[in-house]
Amino acid sequence: MIEWLASIEGTPDGRRVAMGLALLAAVAHAVFGALQKGRHDPWLTRGAIDAWIFVLSAPVALFVVPWPEGRVWGLLLGALAIHFVYKVLMAMAYSRAAYTVVYPVVRGTGPLATVAFAAVVFDEDYSLAQWSGVVLLSGSILALAWFNLRGVVAGRGDLRAGLGIALLAGLSVAVYTTYDAYGIRATPNPFTFLAWFFFVTAVDFPAIALWRFAHMIDPPALGPLLRRGFAGAWIAFVSFGAVMLATRLDKVGEAAVLRETSVVFAALIGWFFLHERVGPQRGALVVLIALGAVIVEFG
Repeated sequence: MIEWLASIEGTPDGRRVAMGLALLAAVAHAVFGALQKGRHDPWLTRGAIDAWIFVLSAPVALFVVPWPEGRVWGLLLGALAIHFVYKVLMAMAYSRAAYTVVYPVVRGTGPLATVAFAAVVFDEDYSLAQWSGVVLLSGSILALAWFNLRGVVAGRGDLRAGLGIALLAGLSVAVYTTYDAYGIRATPNPFTFLAWFFFVTAVDFPAIALWRFAHMIDPPALGPLLRRGFAGAWIAFVSFGAVMLATRLDKVGEAAVLRETSVVFAALIGWFFLHERVGPQRGALVVLIALGAVIVEFG
């Protein structure tokens, strides 16, 4: 597997595989979004997910893949810090504003910043058509957030704070996407970086969630929370793992943009499986998001 991945890096075959992996990551993001509906306290949910990630990744990291060497340890510690900031920002945003508002703001801010970061860090070149596709995709996702915002009844101060934090979280998505791409490219065995990435970056939030749970006046039942965390852990493996492999095989910015078509898949899941009304405005924005991704990929 490692030899095959190395052989297709930077080739047309690698580009096609990267596109498939990025779309797989997008579907996983959308499924995770569906699981978030009716969610528990966001700090507890993230803690439950990370606890399962830690447990499930430990045997692979410790006994299956080669251990990291040299500067890879430093890259993993950097990933721990960056993803901790991202998870804190997401939990803070979800505590202040609705999921349907926060999620599109985060996902709409990320692609534009990621493409800009990748152009600087990896010297990636994008055509004017591709840049227009990124703007179309990000703008349509943010427009979807504004559309969802109109139906939200919440405290104005909390809502403003939630939107501001969501914007910062979107920038942190761009930072960690670029950083993770650098890390997986700098590691000879990509599966070493993946396994240890999941193992190392999952050590923080279980402790935070446990402290929060212990100090709650009316804590939730552990069974449903742990079941949701177990499902979220497997989705995280697919989502983060697929997009990181995609950034090793092809352009970081293109993989990031395709991943954000998760908003499209989320709308389809809501329409077909959750029987939600999409409506003509949301439907048009979903089409524009998909069109933006197509322009970036083939522009």
